[in-house]
Amino acid sequence: MSRGDRQVWIRILRFVAAAVGIAAIAYVPVTASDGFGFANYFSYFTILSNVAAAIVLLGGALLAPTGLWWQWFRGGVTTAMLITAIVYALLLSDIDVNLSGEWTNTVLHRLIPLVLLLDWALFRPKSLPALSWLTWLAFPLFYGIYTLTRGPIVDWYPYPFIDPRSQGYLSMTLGVVVVFIGMTALSAGVYWLGTRGTSNRLHDEPVR
Repeated sequence: MSRGDRQVWIRILRFVAAAVGIAAIAYVPVTASDGFGFANYFSYFTILSNVAAAIVLLGGALLAPTGLWWQWFRGGVTTAMLITAIVYALLLSDIDVNLSGEWTNTVLHRLIPLVLLLDWALFRPKSLPALSWLTWLAFPLFYGIYTLTRGPIVDWYPYPFIDPRSQGYLSMTLGVVVVFIGMTALSAGVYWLGTRGTSNRLHDEPVR
């Protein structure tokens, strides 16, 4: 397969993955009964991170930008998607997170995070600012602030581990701190994966 053919197939695969992710995001509100709350739905970290993932995949499929800002954004979204996958696997897999059907759970919590990870690992940025991995933590940090601010107002929290009503603020805070430490290590790992080595790197043949 020629380089041009490979690039075309990569773009196609990115587009297909984006379409599947968008379909999974749309499936819940489309099939929901009366009373479905869009504000609550789009207050799930899973949904927000998958919307960002769809943007990254569509951007890579249609435009394939290579600028530093885009690579930084890709890294941040990849980090968010891996947070989605790992937190779900460790803390939420046996809990109803209001996603209708196993296929939506599989797509949003497993498939799309894996696609983002593979895309990041195979087509790594040539360089990133040294502290990129710290800035990527802004998304989960601001999400936590948003959730804890909105929760008492609407009396609703998207995830049990960030809900102080049953466990109290002290227990919740300790749990959130542990989770955030894990997120920090994960973000640093994504940065390392995207910038390691300089030879035999597929990103030296950027998909355009």
